[in-house]
Amino acid sequence: MATGAPLSLTRQQAAVEAARGLPPLLVAALRVAATVAPGVHGRRRVGTGDSFWQFRPYATGDSISRIDWRQSGKSDALFIRDQEWEAAQSLWLWRDASPSMLYHSGAALPSKRERAEVLTLALASLLLRAGERVALLGDGIAPSASRSTLPRLAARLTEAPEGGDGLPPPQAIPRHGRLVLIGDFFTAPEALETRLRGFADHGVRGHLVQVLDPAEVALPFKGRVRFLDSEGADEMLARRVEDIRPAYQVRLSAHSAALADLARRLGWSFARHSTDQTPTMALVALYQQLSDSAGRARGGEGL
Repeated sequence: MATGAPLSLTRQQAAVEAARGLPPLLVAALRVAATVAPGVHGRRRVGTGDSFWQFRPYATGDSISRIDWRQSGKSDALFIRDQEWEAAQSLWLWRDASPSMLYHSGAALPSKRERAEVLTLALASLLLRAGERVALLGDGIAPSASRSTLPRLAARLTEAPEGGDGLPPPQAIPRHGRLVLIGDFFTAPEALETRLRGFADHGVRGHLVQVLDPAEVALPFKGRVRFLDSEGADEMLARRVEDIRPAYQVRLSAHSAALADLARRLGWSFARHSTDQTPTMALVALYQQLSDSAGRARGGEGL
């Protein structure tokens, strides 16, 4: 009797067939998310929502009004009916599409925009698996947890033209909503702070991820180099890059430190990521930061 292909192989073939019709960006994001998913835990929390989450044994300190008598009647134990915590289930994601995000210093490296989009979609994939509602900031579409959300987000990111001022668009977000902003943040600190405070003053919590090319971090060039402003007509001729490298690195470090300080003052988080690093670690750290902030909020008013 002939035997069929091993189940694991059959699933792999099915996955390959299913992925053939997907945009390359979405495929890359799903690969990253699949790598991270086994190491993270769902973010569902007990709380005051309307959706049933779980039954658990009654414990000292639980309110008697929360006992589910129907479930308790099936055994000799008392059970509490936990509802899912829904106050912080909507997240808005944004990635910078300004011209500077197109930069990459080598053929083997992705552009900053490509990496930002992969991180955005991979994070959306993890959040959707956890039952969260996700939307793109400025997209005009309400957060959703439906199966069509991820392909729609991928299409919107892929179709979006280059442009913008490097600032997240202003948008009214419900109080205690959350934002994840990914870009190089090469913009005037004052303008960025004004925009972010517009969100924070309405109770929105946020997470900043600064994406840089390794050449922007190390400035490894030698000798005479002409630098062009990707977002303007300015240019600068360096006769010896080695001479300006120390001052440049100090200035870049100061800019990143200012971003981190701004995030801290707003009660937000900040991380820096280089495109020569694997996106997996950045995604794990960001997802964990979201989980931690949700946990902290549970003890207070909620996000």
